Amino acid sequence: MFNSCLKLSLTYFFVLFLFSSNANSVILKNINVDGNDRISNETIQMFSNVNIGDDLSEKDLNNILKEIYDTNYFEDVSIKLIDGNLFISVKENPIIENINYTGIKSNTLKELITKNLNLRSRSSYNDILLKKDKDLILSALKEQGYYFSEIVIDIVDLKNNKVDLNYNIKLNDKAKIKKISFIGNKIYKDRKLRNIIISEEYKFWKIISGKKYLNENLINFDKRLLRNFYLNKGYYDVKINSSFAKLIDDRGFELVFNIDSKNKFYFGKLGLNIPTDFDNTNFQKLNKVFENLENEPYSINSVENILDEIDKIAISEQYEAIQALVKEDISDNKINLQFVIEETEKFLVEKINIFGNNITRESVIRNQLYIDEGDNFNDILANKSINEIKSLNFFKDVELDVVEGKNPNSKILNINVEEKPTGEVMAGAGFGTDGSVVELGVKENNYLGKGLGVVSNLSIGSDKISGRFTVNNPNYNNSDKSINFGLQADENDKLADSGYKSKKIGGSLGTSFEYLENLNLGIKTSSFIEKIETDSNASASQKKLEGDYFDTYVKFSFDYDKRNQKFNTSDGFRSFYSVDLPLISDNNTLTNLYNYKVFSELYEDNISSISLSLSSANSITNDDVKLSERLYIPGKKLRGFVRGRVGPKDGADYIGGNYYAIINFSSTLPQILPNFQNVDFATFVDVANLWGVDDKSLDDSSKIRSSIGLGVDWFTAVGPLSFSFAQPITKDSNDQTETFRFNLGTTF
Repeated sequence: MFNSCLKLSLTYFFVLFLFSSNANSVILKNINVDGNDRISNETIQMFSNVNIGDDLSEKDLNNILKEIYDTNYFEDVSIKLIDGNLFISVKENPIIENINYTGIKSNTLKELITKNLNLRSRSSYNDILLKKDKDLILSALKEQGYYFSEIVIDIVDLKNNKVDLNYNIKLNDKAKIKKISFIGNKIYKDRKLRNIIISEEYKFWKIISGKKYLNENLINFDKRLLRNFYLNKGYYDVKINSSFAKLIDDRGFELVFNIDSKNKFYFGKLGLNIPTDFDNTNFQKLNKVFENLENEPYSINSVENILDEIDKIAISEQYEAIQALVKEDISDNKINLQFVIEETEKFLVEKINIFGNNITRESVIRNQLYIDEGDNFNDILANKSINEIKSLNFFKDVELDVVEGKNPNSKILNINVEEKPTGEVMAGAGFGTDGSVVELGVKENNYLGKGLGVVSNLSIGSDKISGRFTVNNPNYNNSDKSINFGLQADENDKLADSGYKSKKIGGSLGTSFEYLENLNLGIKTSSFIEKIETDSNASASQKKLEGDYFDTYVKFSFDYDKRNQKFNTSDGFRSFYSVDLPLISDNNTLTNLYNYKVFSELYEDNISSISLSLSSANSITNDDVKLSERLYIPGKKLRGFVRGRVGPKDGADYIGGNYYAIINFSSTLPQILPNFQNVDFATFVDVANLWGVDDKSLDDSSKIRSSIGLGVDWFTAVGPLSFSFAQPITKDSNDQTETFRFNLGTTF
């Protein structure tokens, strides 16, 4: 009895449900459209996304209304459903005939602020989209530093339901960065952190630099630079909590970075987990790397170097369809890392598309790819390709999107890039006890979109004028070898110190490439015309070297670079050797140069370095070495002595030597005045010797020169000021000494 009642009840409710559903839905018999002028009935029916015979409910009617409104073609839409007939009544939005922008003279800025707008000429006008576009323009202007810009939009009614849009833009002055501050548990001094970021404080003489204006994109990049800096110093949990701009006056902001470095972490146990069918011997080199890193401060660069090493092994051993992951296990202040290599699904790369490169040629981007169409997809090589494209520094953003291909087991790689400006103008000046210098320069890193680097600069100093123009192709003919061409003109006036003056003009052509891991080989040939003049007080030996010269040299260079980073180096070493061989020359001078420098952190926040410099210049035909080719000790490598006033002399002139040897030791002193945010101290010891003359009647002045002292780097209101206090320890009787030296530099 109970089961019968239950069945009867379920049947009743089911029939009731069917009845109620049919009662609230209607079969569509016909669609009627009115009020439209430009847009056809068929198009509006398509927008509605329904067809004759569909079963329409109240919910479907709401969806139809939404679908038609979302096209942005209509100012008003109403719908009715009567006895299966759908009535759609519309009022079309006006068509935008012209869009005008006043108040902006720069076409580049105009293109920048309008490229992402919704409303275009010949599109339908929409109040909501107009408001969004106004906000987009204001946001784009802020990114360029125009925080105080104003926009008034005039909508001009035309005949035939058309309008013109006039954007009246008042840019006002750019928002200047009057001050940059770092707050919170930041560990490091403001001066060090200020050297890491790109943004800089406004000074009235900075008439060229655009980094002095508030720029949201630049600020976000600054935050990434700061975070990477702390990650490389062991601060694994660092938080750049916020960066905000505080209005100081009507047109100036204080840019504030709030940093919480938290605790310092160290590497714990590092291990490698590979598939069972992989050969362990291929990865033995990593075991040594793991041992060296254990208990060292955590560094994101070290992790990336290990992943790069895994990439190289994967490429050389032709492992296909693999990916490398890093699993972290944190215990107290130790980070244990397990590098896991996994096999992934195997599929072919059907096609590689590149989007967004309006300036950069596609071939330049494809040259950076480690994976090609028809290859088996490899996650490691795909990521390495994206990193190589990013390293070009041509693009604001680079993204990889992997989508299904047309064929089974195939993928299409879509690489989306966003271009950014690649040119820059530079101006700077400095003066000090060594003299003054003014520098001007123009640089383009992606000339004509071909990936060519073009640099032109001019330097005017107290005794030297130098001009350079260079063109560099970093990947000539897809060979992974750079080709560089250069022109230069120099005038050196050393009459006061060394008794001569030279004018030199010429050019060079060379190539460089990675010969072995971290070892770059360079080959360059150069030819110069030179005129040497001497004054009336010059000695006879100097006067006989006066005249016109034509020289052609070939230069070989070997650069072995194992530094942890090129900027703010704290660990590793660099070894560099070059030799200039004369091919066509009156004097046939052969010049050798060797530099070695090693960096280490002796204690917390300290950076110490020791360097060795050796050089020789001798004629292979036993002629006298030209006055301009003789060697001088660089002033920054022998403090406590007047620049150019040490070594062999001929009468009153310092004529340089045939050889020099220099040893420098430097160590920062972070414990001195740690609360002085803009001042850093370092101690140094300089040891050098300059000797050798071609005229055997002269004293070759072979004697060890040495000094010890304290260096100070101070970020002042007008620019970085460096000065040193040095006490000579040993010297030659002809040497001129100085206790104090300073240099003040700034950029414009």
